[in-house]
Amino acid sequence: MPAAQRLPLRSVTMWLLLHSLLLASSLRSAAAFPKGCYPSEEEGLKTFRCSNARLTEVPRDIPNDTNKLYLDSNRIPFLPRDAFRDLPLLLELDLSHNAIAGIESGAFRGLAEHLHSLDLSANRLASVSKEAFSNLKAKVNLSDNPWRCDCRLQELVRTVDLAAGSSAGIVCDSSAQEEHVGKAFLQVMADTDFCNVYKKTTDIAMLVTMFGWFAMVISYLVYYVRQNQEDARRHLEYLKSLPSKQRRSEESSTISTVV
Repeated sequence: MPAAQRLPLRSVTMWLLLHSLLLASSLRSAAAFPKGCYPSEEEGLKTFRCSNARLTEVPRDIPNDTNKLYLDSNRIPFLPRDAFRDLPLLLELDLSHNAIAGIESGAFRGLAEHLHSLDLSANRLASVSKEAFSNLKAKVNLSDNPWRCDCRLQELVRTVDLAAGSSAGIVCDSSAQEEHVGKAFLQVMADTDFCNVYKKTTDIAMLVTMFGWFAMVISYLVYYVRQNQEDARRHLEYLKSLPSKQRRSEESSTISTVV
């Protein structure tokens, strides 16, 4: 075969080999993703979807150039520290409709610079420390969770930037005051300062404790004095029953001891 004819054939062979290698690499990458998860591109943004994938934890093999991450409608119960630390370009994070009941401080560390949307609605959050959201500037949706209305929730709501229209969905599922249950937390907060109430309750508890200890000390002193008085009375009665010389000697000894 002439050299001029062999050259195009060699180019086609090289192209097919390169295409096969790229396809194999793509298949290996896809196989590394959890079942039900797949990457895509939406409106020019790199997206990673794991909706309804029956996940019980945040996946580890998420591409680090992901802009939008959907982990909604899974079974994730907890967000540990640094759960998203390898996603520096993340703009949107959807964790709605999971079973999240706890968020460790530092779970969203590394997302403060770019993240602008965080959806935690329809989970099992009852109480979360404000430190879990420190330095986060994203709009946060906390609606449809079984919140316990107290000082901790008040501090959290004042720390995060709530997503528009989501505040009405933050409802008291439990509270120290029964009349708050079933009401929107922001509505209750307008009339009640939960942190001030907590401080007053703590102060009263401290006063009651201090009074209890003081009462115990006074009771002991009274008992001690009465017991000594009874011992002194018995001793005097004993002295009176002695002969005069011996009584005077005992009295002198008693007085010396007292002095």
